[in-house]
Amino acid sequence: MAQRIVGAAEHAGLAPADVALVERAFDLAMQPRIERIADDHDPDFLHPARTVLILLEDLACHDARTLAAGALCETVRLELAVPGERVEAALGPAVRALLDEVPVPEQAGEELLERLVTAGRNARLVALAERLDHARHLHLHPAAGWPAFHALTCDVYLPVAGRTDPTLERRFRWWCGMFERRFLR
Repeated sequence: MAQRIVGAAEHAGLAPADVALVERAFDLAMQPRIERIADDHDPDFLHPARTVLILLEDLACHDARTLAAGALCETVRLELAVPGERVEAALGPAVRALLDEVPVPEQAGEELLERLVTAGRNARLVALAERLDHARHLHLHPAAGWPAFHALTCDVYLPVAGRTDPTLERRFRWWCGMFERRFLR
């Protein structure tokens, strides 16, 4: 997946230094996954790369800092998140600051919607791309968690997507309807 990310970033016209930043972020994001996930086809193993590819290919995001934060964003399986200090040491304070701006639902609680709406555009893009990737693979996880994840995604993330990007809004709207019809009825 690292080669696919590098190829997509180069194809998008990112400067070599920016491609290198994204690649370093991806390598850093993969360290806890390599240690904890044996199956390299597990959706959680592939999550950092898919989040970057959503940003790059679906949203035409060419900001290296945003792509790096996307690789490192983990709001569902917190044990796979790279600590902020390590992010800052490896990639600098700007990437950490953007990553810190993305709220973790479990920690934000009732303030999640407000925190997402008031976050900067790049933080919203990261949060939405990361959530969309988790949503697209929800059916591969235990069914007991499906209703709550679906409700939070449709009640909070969908409206934020609508205020952020039409492509994301369309993709979230499709997923919310499809998942309910296919898996929750």
